[in-house]
Amino acid sequence: MVSQSRPVKPGHVVTYPNRERRSSRATRTALAAVLVCSAMLMLLVTVGGWSKLDGLEAVNLIWCVVYLVMAFFVMRWARELLPIAVALGALMFVFTLIAETAAAGVSWSDRSAPYYAPVHSLFGGAGLSPSTLDALTLVIAITQALLVAAAAFAYRQAWNIEYEVPDGSARSAVTA
Repeated sequence: MVSQSRPVKPGHVVTYPNRERRSSRATRTALAAVLVCSAMLMLLVTVGGWSKLDGLEAVNLIWCVVYLVMAFFVMRWARELLPIAVALGALMFVFTLIAETAAAGVSWSDRSAPYYAPVHSLFGGAGLSPSTLDALTLVIAITQALLVAAAAFAYRQAWNIEYEVPDGSARSAVTA
């Protein structure tokens, strides 16, 4: 978006040619969809496995909100958030790999044994089963890998390139 304080020559308009490409629009939409999907999956694991998250509930909820805010701004062509999306996606990917491989001690699939307490949800009822939480964690890992790839690809599309062109040529370039 153009800042309101940016002076533009009379009779000229600012154009963003890289935003007009079909591939840029598709990448932007796919990236926002992956961010929203990731947030929803993390929210599902947070709510469904509330009693077993060991104090990370607030972190998960904040992470979901950050992803949703980033999706909103990506749909408004905010290229500045793309490196942050790559970093957060890579970090969450590492967290999910640790959870899946039981590198931290116990994985979700280990909690199916009879000597583990059942999982409770945020609302006090029975939470999701350990096998469901395990599968959701694996899906989150996949979506984070997609997020990293999509954000890196979107960053290379240079959405921020702008040109100041005469008003008539901008209209003819859009219709061509």
